[in-house]
Amino acid sequence: MISVTEALERLFALVQPLAAETVPLAECGGRVLAETVHAQRTQPPFAASAMDGYAVAGDVASGDVLTVIGEAAAGHAFDGVVGRGQAVRIFTGAPIPNGATRVVIQEDVERSGDTITLQDNLDSGGHIRPAGGDFAAGDPMVAPVRLGPAHVALAAAMNIPALPVRRRPVVAIMATGDELCMPGEDPAADQIIASNNFGLKAMLEARGAEVRMLPIARDTEDALRFGFQLAKGADMIVTIGGASVGDHDLVGPVASDMGMDTSFYKIAMRPGKPLMAGKLGDQVMVGLPGNPVSALVCGQLFLCPMVDVMLGLSAAPPARRTAVLAADLGTNGPREHYMRAVVADGQITAAGSQDSSLLTVLAGANALLIRPVGDGPRAAGETVEYIAI
Repeated sequence: MISVTEALERLFALVQPLAAETVPLAECGGRVLAETVHAQRTQPPFAASAMDGYAVAGDVASGDVLTVIGEAAAGHAFDGVVGRGQAVRIFTGAPIPNGATRVVIQEDVERSGDTITLQDNLDSGGHIRPAGGDFAAGDPMVAPVRLGPAHVALAAAMNIPALPVRRRPVVAIMATGDELCMPGEDPAADQIIASNNFGLKAMLEARGAEVRMLPIARDTEDALRFGFQLAKGADMIVTIGGASVGDHDLVGPVASDMGMDTSFYKIAMRPGKPLMAGKLGDQVMVGLPGNPVSALVCGQLFLCPMVDVMLGLSAAPPARRTAVLAADLGTNGPREHYMRAVVADGQITAAGSQDSSLLTVLAGANALLIRPVGDGPRAAGETVEYIAI
């Protein structure tokens, strides 16, 4: 068995960033920018008013009486020049008229017809947003970055109608086992409902992958071969179950017979020991254990970082955080343990049962508490590491 760290290093060696494609800006949310792009204009393109009020020229003081000579609104500039003793009614976002040096907010003004009187509470602010205060033409949006709402809005403001983004990795997920049937079907007395494939699909799509969920492969060599044929064209094949060494665990032998170059098999972790990975032609193949918690924890620890690399992001393990133990923990064994836990108010509480079949426990968790090999015992109040999920 290899360590979690070594397994992740070997998995990273199996993947690389995918090609870039140009996508309309409206479809770029959640995608990963593949190449640095540059602003096509300056924002704001002109000095603009930050408040509703009056644009005035030179020094003014409380009690001054000024003549209003026009109006400026967003999208409607004042064409003239503001001189001393004059003012232009101005609204937020409007270009600052020529000659104006500040904006007096409307709350500091009393108006009567075409004249205004500056009040005693006159503030000292200029209330002008300078041209280029946000960005200038040519300023970069640096790749790689996962494009959130603010990035998409920034690209729009930069007048960039389409962006070069990484192609979404295509992941084919194949659940295996005679004991499985699909949700909504009528299971036999000795069957259970397939759940791992649905959970992994949701997980990987949220990470940026395009997921193809294949039919359940029964425990025969022919069924598995057919499943691998259906996965043709995918960047990654993920099998669930059949990865151990029992009489019905056929994924490894069939994949090997089809030419898989195995990178490793078994990791010193719990849950998730019977995990295999390698290359099947030009496709990455990862065989996950069948227990629901094991499969989903391995998806979090290994598949999501692999998808990140294919999207052009850095090769990095899931970020670790720290929290204070809410209750004592016993000594950990010879495998790194990722315990389902809840973090609240800076404290972390491990679930009472860590059975790898209990989806209710995983669904109620928001963290994986990390126990190093041979760690402990740990007392309440000690600081431990965890991964947010």
